[in-house]
Amino acid sequence: MTDFGKYLTDYLNRYLTMECGCSYQTVKQYSVTFMLFIQYMYKIELIAPEKLCLKEFTKERVLGFLHWLEDTRKCSISTRNNRLCALRSFFKFLQYREVKGMAYWQAILSIKQKKTPFKEMSYLTTEGVRVLLEQPDLSTRKGRRDFVLMGLLYDSGARVQEIINLTPENIRLGETTTVKLHGKGNKIRVVPLSTNQVKNLRLYMEENNLFAAQYRCHPLFPNPKGERLTRMAVLDIVKRHAENARKQYSELIPNNISCHTFRHSKAMHMLEAGINLVYIRDFLGHTSTTTTEIYARASEKIKEQALKKLTSGIIQESKTTWQKDGDLMEFLKALQVKYK
Repeated sequence: MTDFGKYLTDYLNRYLTMECGCSYQTVKQYSVTFMLFIQYMYKIELIAPEKLCLKEFTKERVLGFLHWLEDTRKCSISTRNNRLCALRSFFKFLQYREVKGMAYWQAILSIKQKKTPFKEMSYLTTEGVRVLLEQPDLSTRKGRRDFVLMGLLYDSGARVQEIINLTPENIRLGETTTVKLHGKGNKIRVVPLSTNQVKNLRLYMEENNLFAAQYRCHPLFPNPKGERLTRMAVLDIVKRHAENARKQYSELIPNNISCHTFRHSKAMHMLEAGINLVYIRDFLGHTSTTTTEIYARASEKIKEQALKKLTSGIIQESKTTWQKDGDLMEFLKALQVKYK
């Protein structure tokens, strides 16, 4: 095993999980980054995986890898930045393990993230959400699952992976029913659910025997094999129902809809209802209101209302009829002649 193989194994299997407390999903994404980097080194730099050593890692090659992601694989700037983040984490780790290469690691760490162009955030109006949730065929078992799944995506404001990871034991039924979500960095938050969503969820769980003790750790939304749905499977569900809704309500359902659209929509509706930004931050599981402020910037409706509120009572409607004020009009005309 090369020194690269030794350190990468330690980094992925021990450091990320035991020292950094990263989630399985983070480790998985970082692993993909290194698989792509090894692929790049083999195809472009002609260095086989079994011969890849730490000495082969240079700033120029990492930059070459990032360019390859954008130019050859057609990755977005956001994806490029995410791959760089994984590499930077590894080289920060190496600074304390392989100090002989410190100059090389610091050179790689100096690579900057690219600025991403601003994208208009996609979200649904309350009417748009209602229309979308009307699409599943509730006479079928699959349709009822899709209905409850999409309703929970919206009602909880959860990320798609948080929904995929849910099990019946994460649902706490009671006077205030809550769902326990495992977010980024293994952070846990508890979110209350609305009355109607609780009714729908309860019926779904009863139908699928998910209250039984042996299914407490079973996926809340399984595929036909009883396994967790994949992210792509949930996206397919959302896109399929969005396509049907768009046939009748094209103005309500944007073309670029995704699972995250439900999360954006929930946050916007909470903001428009006057809910404090700090509570929305906690509800969504953001670490800072800086991230949450994107919703405040995005709502044209809120901007319009805020401006109206700001100027009301300050600028009063004029009671003067200028055209009928002969003396004033003559005075102004005289000034124009004087300063011609």
